[in-house]
Amino acid sequence: MRVTHIITRLVVGGAQENTVATVLGLRQKSGVQVNLISGPTTGPEGSLESELKKFPALLQIVPELVRPIHPLKDFLALRKLEKIFREQKPDIVHTHSGKAGILGRLAAKRAGVPIIIHTIHGPSFGKFQNGLSNFIFRAAEKYAACATTHFIVVADAMKNQYLADGIGNPEQYTKIFSGFPLEPFLTAKNDLELRKKLGIAPDDFVVGKIARLFKLKGHDDLFAIAPELIRQTPKIKFLLVGDGEWRSRFENLAKSLGLEKHFIFTGLVAPNEVPKYVGIMDALLHLSLREGLPRALPQALAAGKPVIAYDCDGAREICLDGQTGFLIQPGDLKNLTGKIIQLANDAKLREQLGSRGQRLVRENFSVEQMVDSIYNLYLKPAAERGIRL
Repeated sequence: MRVTHIITRLVVGGAQENTVATVLGLRQKSGVQVNLISGPTTGPEGSLESELKKFPALLQIVPELVRPIHPLKDFLALRKLEKIFREQKPDIVHTHSGKAGILGRLAAKRAGVPIIIHTIHGPSFGKFQNGLSNFIFRAAEKYAACATTHFIVVADAMKNQYLADGIGNPEQYTKIFSGFPLEPFLTAKNDLELRKKLGIAPDDFVVGKIARLFKLKGHDDLFAIAPELIRQTPKIKFLLVGDGEWRSRFENLAKSLGLEKHFIFTGLVAPNEVPKYVGIMDALLHLSLREGLPRALPQALAAGKPVIAYDCDGAREICLDGQTGFLIQPGDLKNLTGKIIQLANDAKLREQLGSRGQRLVRENFSVEQMVDSIYNLYLKPAAERGIRL
């Protein structure tokens, strides 16, 4: 069984880590030949390409496959992908992300690929963007759905949203949580030396946030409530893990507010380094306005850390209000402030929420479970079409 995955770019991010883990996991399955196609990786978010280049012929870069809408490059990418599929003759094309999801499925259909799978890691349309963009992306998703054998969603929220917009039918959707290596998070420790290196005292209350420093990630809301949080909890520190185009903006904002001592910017952190930063957090915030199922939430819970998240997309499927953390309506800064202070003042509650969350993640988020579920999903349509392992 020949399987080709395709994604728009391999920056450091949840969808990309999911895709790389899936491809590497499928390499271990008997009878499976797998490869990955990506557009070029650019920007301050870092790259995962090095994890794949150690395996000859596993990764192929298509320069014309770019994230922004670009009619000429999009046309050339479509033609090039179709040519690659006709030459390589994959039994399954499995697409990820918006641009690669659209162009990859259409090219696979034109090339006669028998099985076309698409993973919805996050919504390509919604309240986070304007009406024209939503119209274009909805129309493109509906058109591409006609070429889709099956959808994988990382949270039920994605299935519900797409079905509500007339994209596919319920039988075409399967939820598979986005797995990751659990052990480094399960064993993450509160490293006092790392705290000292970052200017964090042993008794500081550390609120962590793992996200690109960019729009829709909710950093502005955190800065808006930071002065009040510091007034009520002077020993609070905010650990921002990640990089992005808005880093200088947020660094300048911290300075203008006189809060440099309370905000720590780690910069770009490799995925295998994330557990040690989660280990020194006391709680994790996720304030994104657009996410499938935020990877940072199960990662924090795996380390036994309680979470506070905006109720967007799939967050409520892992941030169980009052059980593993607190779910907040987007923009409710008063409630957000109150819940952070409540956790800061109640170590026992933090331990209870984190423990429940850790059990939930152990049962549902191993990378092995994710790969096995995807592999088993492939088998049914493959058998129906007479494709042998």
